[in-house]
Amino acid sequence: MKIAGMVDESMDTEQLKKPAQPWEFRSKPAWQRLIIMLGGVTVNFFLAWVIFSALVGKNGEHIFDADKITIPLHYTEAAKKMGFQDGDKILKVDGKTQKDFKKLALDVLLSDEITVERNGKEVTFPTSDDGKAMAFQDPEPRSFLTPRMAPVVDTIVTKSTMDAGLKVGDKILAINGKPIEYYDQLKPLVVPNAGKVTDFQVLRNNQVADLKIPVSKDGTIGILSFKEVEKYYVHNNYDFLGAIKRGFTLTIESLTYQIKQFKLIFNKKVQGYKKVGGQIAIVKNMPVNKDAKGNVSIDWSAFWGFTAMFSVWLAFLNLIPIPGLDGGHVLFTLYEMIVGKPVPQKVLENAQMVGVIFLLGLMLLIFGSDIFKWITGSL
Repeated sequence: MKIAGMVDESMDTEQLKKPAQPWEFRSKPAWQRLIIMLGGVTVNFFLAWVIFSALVGKNGEHIFDADKITIPLHYTEAAKKMGFQDGDKILKVDGKTQKDFKKLALDVLLSDEITVERNGKEVTFPTSDDGKAMAFQDPEPRSFLTPRMAPVVDTIVTKSTMDAGLKVGDKILAINGKPIEYYDQLKPLVVPNAGKVTDFQVLRNNQVADLKIPVSKDGTIGILSFKEVEKYYVHNNYDFLGAIKRGFTLTIESLTYQIKQFKLIFNKKVQGYKKVGGQIAIVKNMPVNKDAKGNVSIDWSAFWGFTAMFSVWLAFLNLIPIPGLDGGHVLFTLYEMIVGKPVPQKVLENAQMVGVIFLLGLMLLIFGSDIFKWITGSL
């Protein structure tokens, strides 16, 4: 479907050689055409607002309250390369506090400077792009910043580990004779023993027990340890007006994150473009699970949350002033309103052609990247 009297991706210029008709787009005042051009962006924004409001109104928000954290944070080598030191307590990111710990790592990746409490003093330092680049090499870029939890087992998902004698409630003391104090120390000691039976020492009912646990070829033993951090979560409920207000805040927040991420995508050191995905990546990341019997379940809250975020993303992309997108038409219309005369028809046609070629090339690049990641197993 196209708008009569408008230069769009159909490149139908024959109609434009004829006199403008009263019902055609080009016959309307510039301010009316501007409203039409902003229609899609506006709908995307309001759709996200409605979804976010409905989600928090129905479910509330379960937030990992950063203000309540008393346990130390684990900083990986990537975090230390950004400028962090062991023992740092994050106070501000780009001069702002972040109450939700789950968003703190993303804030750091998108930041220019961090303020921490270090050895009793307030210290501000610029975040290094080298550290961000190292973080992006990890399959989970935000894992550079995690609370340091005791290595107490609360979930076992691997049968071989259960058969080896490990039980829920066990506290891991050592691996191959090397003592550990925090859960994040587990992975560096387990991964090198991939495919091997490994010596574990655990504390159970105030008694020490020695176990031999097989490590998978992927370097895991199939355990989780999350219960310790549950006390740091708070649940917020909202009434109707509160949900609308919070939904608007989340929409603006999501839009802000989308805009800030652009500087990582085009940063030569960080190379964030390598994490960009297209249609295949979107489908792969959908919150759809299938059990051993083939039964499919969908996390609808996560699904609608992703839909709201994606709607905001589309609104932002369409506002980019590239010919072929709504933002390009808006730019030309604003020019007409300021100068008092329309952009020459030939300029519009050539700009539209360049914009379409650019967008098709970008789509081909992203889709090709998806296929490459899918074939190599990195998607």
